[in-house]
Amino acid sequence: MIVSNVSLSGCAGVDSAPCAGPAEGHPGGGSQRTTLTPTGNLVVAVCLGFIGTSGLVNNLLVLVLFCRYRMLRSPINLLLVNISVSDLLVCVLGTPFSFAASTQGRWLIGAGGCVWYGFANSLFGIVSLISLAVLSYERYSTMIAPTEADSSNYRKISLGIVLSWFYSLVWTLPPLFGWSHYGPEGPGTTCSVNWTSKTANNVSYIICLFVFCLVMPFLVIVFCYGKLLCAIKQVSGINASMSRKREQRVLFMVVIMVICYLLCWLPYGIMALLATFGPPGLVTPEASIIPSVLAKTSTVINPVIYVFMNKQFYRCFQALLCCETPRRGSSLKSSSKVAVRGVAVAGPRRTNDFLFMVATLGQPAAEVPQLGRSFEPTIDITKPPSSDIHQPVVVSLVAHTDG
Repeated sequence: MIVSNVSLSGCAGVDSAPCAGPAEGHPGGGSQRTTLTPTGNLVVAVCLGFIGTSGLVNNLLVLVLFCRYRMLRSPINLLLVNISVSDLLVCVLGTPFSFAASTQGRWLIGAGGCVWYGFANSLFGIVSLISLAVLSYERYSTMIAPTEADSSNYRKISLGIVLSWFYSLVWTLPPLFGWSHYGPEGPGTTCSVNWTSKTANNVSYIICLFVFCLVMPFLVIVFCYGKLLCAIKQVSGINASMSRKREQRVLFMVVIMVICYLLCWLPYGIMALLATFGPPGLVTPEASIIPSVLAKTSTVINPVIYVFMNKQFYRCFQALLCCETPRRGSSLKSSSKVAVRGVAVAGPRRTNDFLFMVATLGQPAAEVPQLGRSFEPTIDITKPPSSDIHQPVVVSLVAHTDG
């Protein structure tokens, strides 16, 4: 993942002797002592311990729910699981090493372990970021799809998952082959890309990493969810009360997503640029540890925002706690298409008008939220068909009572 880095004195590269050699009698070697005070190391260790434990539990729970309940095995939920897998790998293969280093006040697993830590955490972090962008694009493409639903179409989602891992490898393998390199960062308890080297080789990599792995996913997310919000506003005239409720819910979800994304990753980006282009010593080791900890909180936040605020997952979570069968909400099974009562809504404009009435960010995009006891969206077909494609679709809500 993208992290800010101020290398330790005498430890600017992974091949430096202080980083590779034995330290204070500990077999296997490690870096020199951290510049943080014992209290500072303790605070960092407590934060990392909480983040690692919470992220592990949250993401494991997502995988358990997905494996146990067949109703969750839709294409778009598979993308949510991919995000949880990447976050889980950070909690298993990354956070424990930085936690142990903080408790001891020094890096514990040597130069080779430092390179592995930097590569693995960068890979899994970028996978998570790209997956969030792919998720937003999938929801956007779902809105504009003019064809019928197909709940078994895993091809597009699978392609998105493969793309997220391949794209991440494209940007995390180069430091292993000479385009920049991985090394100690901050106070010496974590490792990442070397942000402080002023060489053209290193600066060019950092600029590309910042643009293509932080800024670009953010722009995709803002664009796709922004278009969704605009579309909801456009259908306010069809059913004002329902659209207003949907608009408020979607706006809240978008704001939360964007704020959490910026909170976790923007400090990393800023610190990285300051360390790369600023004067030496501008970013202190003590200051650089804060963005590192904030970025790791994404492993805790992502499952909460994208999964447990999803009504479908939440119903299954309640069922798991109560050992009962999850209740089903009325839904349209879809990953990228829409149909209503066996009749497809023709044309991009009409598809948008209908789908935006049921789109929600807290659950798969095509799932219809529960309204009252049982509401079912219908198309008014009492009027004869019109050849005017610009006529708005008349949407009504038909309430059904149980017996």
